[in-house]
Amino acid sequence: MTTNRSGIGESGRPAPASKGTTNPTGQAISNVGELASAWGPTAGRVLLGLVLAWFGYHELTQPALWTGYVPFVHNASASAVVAVLAHGWILLVLAGALIGGIMTRAAAAVAALLVAEIVIWLTITAGLSDLTLRDVGVLGLAVCLSGDTRQRLVLTT
Repeated sequence: MTTNRSGIGESGRPAPASKGTTNPTGQAISNVGELASAWGPTAGRVLLGLVLAWFGYHELTQPALWTGYVPFVHNASASAVVAVLAHGWILLVLAGALIGGIMTRAAAAVAALLVAEIVIWLTITAGLSDLTLRDVGVLGLAVCLSGDTRQRLVLTT
């Protein structure tokens, strides 16, 4: 195959690079892609754990702010406060498991169920909103992580 000075072959396609030529940009992109593939699920797991820890902490420290989200119970009742506190503890336990790499797939699956319940209840009571759609994204991450076996920094998957 003959090429012109611009490196374009007779067929109009770029000529293949000779074996001695390297493409530093292509190599850098490949390295970033490999890094993201290797560490992306772990980063997602830790970030999901941080989100769950954030909400769990706030449910435990200020349960009265969250009682309005408890389905089928009056928000001023003691039952609503107990439900919020229990939910907060569950979120913190799941967060600890995800961040610590303990039974990560099971923790992500339980988190997916919890977030699905939240999304369904928010949709029923308030319709689609920015809050609901944010939780749909969190649900998607939890679902993806529940099936992922490529985790790093785990004690058990």
